[in-house]
Amino acid sequence: MNRALALLIPVIAGLAAALGQAPWELSWLALIGYALGFWAVARSRRVFLMGWLFGAAHFGLALNWIVEPFFVDAAATAFLAPVALLMSAFGFGLFWAVGCWAGVRVLGGPLGAALGLGFLEVARSYVLTGFPWALPGHILIGTDALTAASLAGAHGLGFAVLVGAGLVAMRRPMAAGLGLALWAAPFLYAATLTSAPAADGPVIRLVQPNAPQHLKWDPDWINVFFRRGLQETAAPGDPVATIWPETSLPELLRHSGDIRSMIAAASGGTPVVAGAQRYGEDRRPRNALVVLTGEDGDISLVHDKHRLVPFGEYLPFPAVFDRLGIGPMAAQLAGIFAAGDGPSLIDLPGVGPVLPMICYEAIFPQDIRRVDRPRAILHLTNDAWFGTRAGPQQHLALARLRAAESGLPLLRAANTGVSAAIDARGQVVDYLPLGETGHVDAALPGVLPPTIYVRVGDAMALLWFAALGTALLAWRRRNRVEHPPVSP
Repeated sequence: MNRALALLIPVIAGLAAALGQAPWELSWLALIGYALGFWAVARSRRVFLMGWLFGAAHFGLALNWIVEPFFVDAAATAFLAPVALLMSAFGFGLFWAVGCWAGVRVLGGPLGAALGLGFLEVARSYVLTGFPWALPGHILIGTDALTAASLAGAHGLGFAVLVGAGLVAMRRPMAAGLGLALWAAPFLYAATLTSAPAADGPVIRLVQPNAPQHLKWDPDWINVFFRRGLQETAAPGDPVATIWPETSLPELLRHSGDIRSMIAAASGGTPVVAGAQRYGEDRRPRNALVVLTGEDGDISLVHDKHRLVPFGEYLPFPAVFDRLGIGPMAAQLAGIFAAGDGPSLIDLPGVGPVLPMICYEAIFPQDIRRVDRPRAILHLTNDAWFGTRAGPQQHLALARLRAAESGLPLLRAANTGVSAAIDARGQVVDYLPLGETGHVDAALPGVLPPTIYVRVGDAMALLWFAALGTALLAWRRRNRVEHPPVSP
């Protein structure tokens, strides 16, 4: 095989692996892609490079939505779009390169590469605040195996995906059979679980004003979108509460008295949860959620977003940019928001305690384990930043995963969609599609008992990876002792 063709194989494998993510959800193709990638990596002398190409191709396709924010103000920032995509693809691809290289070097073969990549994907979920997006286990969100996340979360699903692929890539009948059985395991486990409780709770209205990001703050359009929100809030029905998306108040919170009164009038005095922007006592802006009650829209509660988007709401490693001489400019482009305290529960009148998540916070499963058990998860987001294709669909998929992991229903109000009610097994029971203006009146689905994943978190998956890695390492060392290399 010539060198160019050999380098093309991990690229093809990475693209196939990415096609298991939303919105494509070709999980069967992704499984083949992972097996092909591990086979190509393990048989090459340039393991690090092959693993890097494997990962870069995967993230380049899976995270293609990363360019969308740079086209909101295209004249000013479009030139940064290809830079952001390349940095994301090859930056996150380094995790795959290191994982494959370490796995092959220490454990050997395709199975070693699979285990090494699995460990590094766990690390990617936590290192430097973490970015658990486009994980291998996420290719099963669109399948019946989703509910198996209640056992060991995304990394538990990832164990079945990666180790199964590593076994298949060994190209031995017994190993391939075990690999196929491991791929089937999440589906079989999910089939043993009970269905989600019925959606018989209080009715909650989810409002979707559909404000494209390039027009959202345009003075000629702000009132148009606000009126849409009012009209949907005042539509016939009898919800106990209404949820508006992230940053849906068109004024800073301290100047919002008049608009809060209008919202209260539209809701008939029932509680409204809305995304807002405000300044704290330190004079730094905050991305917040507020609960409005009463006939005047009184602010009964304020909750600040605590997980900020790197390079979107704050600048990580500011000292590095200062040394490069671009600190102030980089900070202006990245944002200067301050993080709130969290996670924490809020009391939503008529519903009870709920766990609020604002936009990016919904990608982190560990926050659910840091609070008392709520009645539901409440997700306010503005996915208009990420276009109308992969980004919003992947964000919705991760919201479904949070519900399945925790056994909690999730209500999602999204500016341009997808607004949805999701049951405690991760199934969408009602929704409003992308790009539509409207509302959803959803009866709140029931709650399941705390799942195993809620009790132990990612420890279960880590134990599986560690146990198999230890067994493989012991087998490899024993095989070396029993069959030492023959001297020439």
